[in-house]
Amino acid sequence: MTEQLLLDPSRKPSAAGVERAAAKVADILPKTPLLPLTVDGKTIWCKAECLQPIGAFKIRGGWHRLTDLTEDQRKCGVVAFSSGNHAQGVAWAARRLGVKATIIMPADAPLAKLENTKKLGAEVITYDRLADSREELAAEIAGKNGAVVVPSFDDPWIIEGQGSTGVEIREQMIAQAGAPPDHLVACCGGGGLATGISLVNPEAAITVVEPEGWDDMKRSLEGGSIVPVQDNPPPTECDALQTLLVSPLTFDALKAREATGLVVTKAEVHHAMRVAFEKLRLVVEPGGAVALAAILSGKAAVTDRTAITISGGNVDRDRFAAIIGA
Repeated sequence: MTEQLLLDPSRKPSAAGVERAAAKVADILPKTPLLPLTVDGKTIWCKAECLQPIGAFKIRGGWHRLTDLTEDQRKCGVVAFSSGNHAQGVAWAARRLGVKATIIMPADAPLAKLENTKKLGAEVITYDRLADSREELAAEIAGKNGAVVVPSFDDPWIIEGQGSTGVEIREQMIAQAGAPPDHLVACCGGGGLATGISLVNPEAAITVVEPEGWDDMKRSLEGGSIVPVQDNPPPTECDALQTLLVSPLTFDALKAREATGLVVTKAEVHHAMRVAFEKLRLVVEPGGAVALAAILSGKAAVTDRTAITISGGNVDRDRFAAIIGA
């Protein structure tokens, strides 16, 4: 990786970049399991990213991005913004690499995510999700100390890192089902995960899933251009998927792949969390359960080789217990 490429802000994510990220991730982390689940007589394959050391797939993008920092960049540190999973991914990588990390998190982020990010050694700064701009706060901090801004999805390294999930899915599907996936259903906030896995599974149909009221990617794909979340979006437990506006980097890639979008309700998400717990023995956060919710609700078509992402398991204990026990 040349110095010029490391510093090039205009580069695009690529399949080769995803493969390189996958090799880097494989050096430090075991593959997460791809678990079969029977739905209406067909087997779907569930990628259990909730079992990552930080409880989410975001560890992949964080590691790929920070390991590609130059020595000068490492000395200045990084600043990221996230409701919690990207925060922990960046903090985990920063601690392992000895890089200072400052994370901007919404004040209403789940307590478990706030506390876990702090425990990983990052400095946490909170903000008002609907009143403040996390991008402006990050730029201000970077302007003062020279830190590298590490966005949660609008970054080629992050997309490639998250795409390493798709490399594993492909290899595991071939080994376990005899062929690669022909339909990938992914949880979607900014679209980094869906974009990354699409790059290394070019023959698969792509479906992104968002919570009610936060379906900006779905509406953008349907309209052919980027549109923001509508005014006064409703509260949602899917904090990891509360993206107000997607980026050209993810939108353009998903549009080119003719990806489609779906929306799931709170009740459908809760049902998916219960099924994941009862059938797969997994603890899944609301945002991490939306792809499964789309399958179980019948909104997403199931083929003989459908794979879905179960993208995170960072949920407050009491809230999880209440949902599972309902």
